[in-house]
Amino acid sequence: MVLKKLWLHSVRSYLRLGMFFYFKRIHVHNVENIPKNKPVLLLANHQNALLDALLIATKSGRFLFFLTRAAVFKKSYVSKILNSLQMLPVYRVRDGWSTISNNNAIFENCSKILNKNEAIAIFPEGSHNLARRVRPLSKGFTRIVFDTLKKYPDLDLQLIPTGLNFVNAKACPDSTAIYFGEPFAAKDFIKDNKNEGILELKQTVQNKIMNLTAHISEENYEEDLQRLNNLNVDFLKPNEVNLCLKSNFENCKVKTKNKTKYLSIFFQTLLKINLIVPYAIWKFVARPKIKEIEFISTFRFAIAITLVPIYLFIVTIVLLNIHSVLAGLLYLTLSLIIALFAIKF
Repeated sequence: MVLKKLWLHSVRSYLRLGMFFYFKRIHVHNVENIPKNKPVLLLANHQNALLDALLIATKSGRFLFFLTRAAVFKKSYVSKILNSLQMLPVYRVRDGWSTISNNNAIFENCSKILNKNEAIAIFPEGSHNLARRVRPLSKGFTRIVFDTLKKYPDLDLQLIPTGLNFVNAKACPDSTAIYFGEPFAAKDFIKDNKNEGILELKQTVQNKIMNLTAHISEENYEEDLQRLNNLNVDFLKPNEVNLCLKSNFENCKVKTKNKTKYLSIFFQTLLKINLIVPYAIWKFVARPKIKEIEFISTFRFAIAITLVPIYLFIVTIVLLNIHSVLAGLLYLTLSLIIALFAIKF
């Protein structure tokens, strides 16, 4: 148990460092809403693939278990790593009807985890999508809730709606805002008519998540999104964006323009030149193979926290051996400064 906690602390610390150098800004709101010593289900919208999970994992203040699509567990070594990070496979129809029954054991395990006052994060939309709206929720999370309360009727299971917001989820650097909603008790949805309780729970969770992230209705999505972009609204402030939409664009707040845009471009160019090898691998090898645009940031971030440190380490060691310790340390220091200016401006 001690080794596991040490491993989780180490991974979380490294991911936090990586996100510091990847995101321009990370705004976390109301993290104090997450109980520390109660069983918790965090229920979030899902736009930005694995980065959604990593943001919640590093900013929630708890070591979470995550339900993750089973397809990524196929290779044994990957499965071991994911299991060590408290990720649990969940099967979907697209994985084959024969695999759905495997969820029985997974959901039962979730109930046991919650009974130990642990926390689980779920993306109840069931899949990711860059669209700025909350899609209809699947029934999977309601099954976990009701099965858990059936087995442990006195359990004070708390549900935390969570909203993830991005300025431009495909871009780097990007900024993000995470809103943790107020907790509410799952037992309040236990009714004589179970189906009625399930429908009420789904609708309640969906409404709460919709208030924590920008929600543009599907009907006029492209037109409304274009108008919001033209107005230069701040997508990191979902209350303002949703109010703008509800007022038919009459009550809209505009964010101030970035006055350091060209300076940022200059340092980003320097950063690409300095990291020419990992940048070339991303640009010409990894990026063309990405079929789902939702995974662009995930793979870019993966390269940023793996190949970039390795490359910097190798160049630093070469300079240490060819020139001097001072040359190596100077290169590493300047590289970090350039990265900070490129990302944070």
